Amino acid sequence: MNMQGKTVIITGGSSGIGKAAALEYVKRGANVVINGRREDTLVTAAQEIDPTGTQVAAVAGDISDPGVADRVVAVALTKFGRVDTLLNNAGIFLAKPFTEYTDEDFANVVSINMGGFFQITRRVAAEMLKTGSGHIVSITTSLVDQPIAGVPSILASLTKGGLNSATKSMAIEYADKGIRVNAVAPGIIKTPMHPEETHDFLNKLHPMGHMGEQSDIVDAILYLDSAKFVTGEILHVDGGQNAGR
Repeated sequence: MNMQGKTVIITGGSSGIGKAAALEYVKRGANVVINGRREDTLVTAAQEIDPTGTQVAAVAGDISDPGVADRVVAVALTKFGRVDTLLNNAGIFLAKPFTEYTDEDFANVVSINMGGFFQITRRVAAEMLKTGSGHIVSITTSLVDQPIAGVPSILASLTKGGLNSATKSMAIEYADKGIRVNAVAPGIIKTPMHPEETHDFLNKLHPMGHMGEQSDIVDAILYLDSAKFVTGEILHVDGGQNAGR
């Protein structure tokens, strides 16, 4: 799928799924604006994604900060002239028994998972309305629909579940305005955040017997980006977790 001239904004783009998606979009000809909280990591990622610097721009900062969200959109428009796709990938996952969550935990998870989505999506949607086209896709989690015993995830369900609902609501609101809104709900994906010694345990949490790869999620994102008759979809990419255990 050729994406020459397309512009994609990716939050949480300095590592993991966000970086993998940015690499693939650039490979296919798209321009990419990546956002992440740590400037040093973000700059390094941008150089790895596109050593020439012609197809990538980096904007550091907390995406839940309205000023950062403004800068991300401004850079996309100034450098590349348009916004075609927004990938809401930035997120926090904290696995704790419910009564052990702190007020700080709650504030941090809600700020990034929901506040970040709200700030950047509101601005991008306004730009997409001007052109009458665009695609917004968010990364949520399969745990919203199928909790797993031994993996306490109340704050993930609270926030990512909200994104699932918002995805469907926005899809209906913008369906006749040329803007599609979807989500990918992953299982546990093999990234540096999961130490190798935990892999045996995490593999067994999936009916297919293994964790997903970052490429599995990128493939799902690219499918949704190209599926012109799909909106309001929560696409589970979870090795069967959503079907049951």
